[in-house]
Amino acid sequence: MLVRAYLRASTDDQDANRAKDDLKKFAKERGLKIAAFYIENESGAKLQRPELFRLFSDSEPGDVLLVEQVDRLSRLNTADWEKLKAEIAAKRVRVVALDLPTSHQLMQLGDEFTARMLDAINGMMLDMLAAIARKDYEDRRRRQAQGIVGAKERGAYQGRPEDKKRNDGIATMLAMGISWTEIQNATKASRATVAKIAKRLKRVAA
Repeated sequence: MLVRAYLRASTDDQDANRAKDDLKKFAKERGLKIAAFYIENESGAKLQRPELFRLFSDSEPGDVLLVEQVDRLSRLNTADWEKLKAEIAAKRVRVVALDLPTSHQLMQLGDEFTARMLDAINGMMLDMLAAIARKDYEDRRRRQAQGIVGAKERGAYQGRPEDKKRNDGIATMLAMGISWTEIQNATKASRATVAKIAKRLKRVAA
């Protein structure tokens, strides 16, 4: 059994590494060492996350997928959550979250009956917390949209300030023919940001 830690933040402005020390401490207290970290800045409401699926690709049956909170793993809608659970089941990976005490015993090897009982209990708790995380995501999006509408009505909404220095660098790299993936790795910008700047360059060229 290997422990593989998954760390996620929603935006480039957030630090996906923030919980790294907590995960290390949690594993160490149980006499285990984290074999690999998988870190990315992607929305938990999106199923296609490269680092998460690289973790699945690297995993063997019985490996532990360790996260700080269930919402780091999922803020997915019901259909996508079912797809993710199917992937977890196919890989026979054990999901352990610091905020889900029922999952902690899954880091210890036990008899088959106990393991199956814990898996069943943990599965129900995961479903519940994933549903709560999704509701929280939808509530925050709704409040954000309401706030933007209100700000526009007051004439106070200006949108998110652009990181001009970073975006100028992205534009330069695009003009040099550097791949989007290499640009993302170098600048930590999202793919959407690279796409937006690439589109802007096309307009200028036209």
